[in-house]
Amino acid sequence: MRKILIVDDEINIGLLLSKFLTRNSFSVSTATSGVSAMEYLAKESYDLVLCDYRLEDTDGKEMLIKIKESYPSTGVIIITGYSDIKLAVELIKLGAYDYITKPLYPDEILNTINKAIDTQTALNENRVETPAEAPKQKGSKQIYNQTDNFVAGQSTASKELLKQIQLVAPTAYSVILTGESGTGKESVAMAIHLNSPRKNNPFVAMDCGSLTKELAGSEFFGHEKGSFTGALYTKIGHFEMANGGTLFLDEVGNLSYEIQAALLRTVQERKIKRIGSTKEIDLDVRIIVATNENLTNAIQKGRFREDLYHRFNEFSISLPPLSQRGRDIMVFANTFLEVANQELNRNVQSFSEEVEECFLTYNWPGNVRELKNVVRRATLLTETQEIQLKALPLEISTYAKASAMESSISRTEKPRDLKNAALEAEYEAILKVLREVNFNKTKAAKILNIDRKTLYNKMRAINLET
Repeated sequence: MRKILIVDDEINIGLLLSKFLTRNSFSVSTATSGVSAMEYLAKESYDLVLCDYRLEDTDGKEMLIKIKESYPSTGVIIITGYSDIKLAVELIKLGAYDYITKPLYPDEILNTINKAIDTQTALNENRVETPAEAPKQKGSKQIYNQTDNFVAGQSTASKELLKQIQLVAPTAYSVILTGESGTGKESVAMAIHLNSPRKNNPFVAMDCGSLTKELAGSEFFGHEKGSFTGALYTKIGHFEMANGGTLFLDEVGNLSYEIQAALLRTVQERKIKRIGSTKEIDLDVRIIVATNENLTNAIQKGRFREDLYHRFNEFSISLPPLSQRGRDIMVFANTFLEVANQELNRNVQSFSEEVEECFLTYNWPGNVRELKNVVRRATLLTETQEIQLKALPLEISTYAKASAMESSISRTEKPRDLKNAALEAEYEAILKVLREVNFNKTKAAKILNIDRKTLYNKMRAINLET
């Protein structure tokens, strides 16, 4: 359960917020002063602090500075009874996730809290550590850059990726990150930010894939209260939140052509206007964008602006799929095991040889994201100190079994008669299709033009039943 600390010297407001958030499955504590809030934080960890700006013994700015200095993994939202845009921007730059004015609206506050916790969680996963602080794990060692905790590796692909990060990070270049879904594009963007002169300023991530055309302008540029129906409060857009730092735009290829035009003006002029405002705001933002599609093809099809592409493409990095990173798969696996142990309060030490073989054989269509989820699940299911094969999803263990069977078929010498040749070709065809569809037997049977029962029987014949 996610934990929130409410800091407000108005007891009634704290009580109302506490009841509302408890009903929405949060664990809530309340403090009525800055001193008592810091005492709460010293005793236990919180995912988020909701802090009123005006307190009897201090103010929200001072609290924000103290919290971020002592508890950098805790998110902070400042609540106030009046709107001061200059102050809001200052608080965002100091590390606050957002700045909300009273009166508080339930949907607004809940949405902001969930986004703040998700953002802080992402930041925590990429938190800077020195090599001495890096968790040690039995088995494959984690490889750390000297200046951050970006998990690299020893494969040629990993070394080249790290080299490119180190090369572009100190510059002001805009960067396009390309690669399959789940290859860790946001982690690379964070690594670039943490090794840049902007590392002490905000890193703001934005998922463009989930944006509707109606919401995009407000999310990018912000809006003034009352600027349109439903604009019940002043909102700071992602560009303004990232001012002085780095803005990461994920799935940028999904943006509508209209929004692309607005982005182009912003990137060219380095100025924005909030919706409903005539005031221009100067920007100093580094932009890193990510996509899992070929933007050059999108340009040819008229779905992406070529001029915007060239503005973004001052430097590009292609992230290799996990299947091309060799034994670095176990570097990631051990890293995720350490994280899962902390998250689930487990003490799993390693992976069995069979599990390691499965990890190195499997093709990982979901890449690093899939591996992380598999390790978390396996850690949850493991009650000993070593993760066994039974803790893995069937499609992974079966895939490895199929690979071994495929190798065995190719190595085994059989009489050169037509019957054996036909059976061998049949087995190879079944294995090939099963691997292509990630062992979805319904899809495989359809492609092979046989029913599921027949497929099961043939799989059993080659010791591949599941």
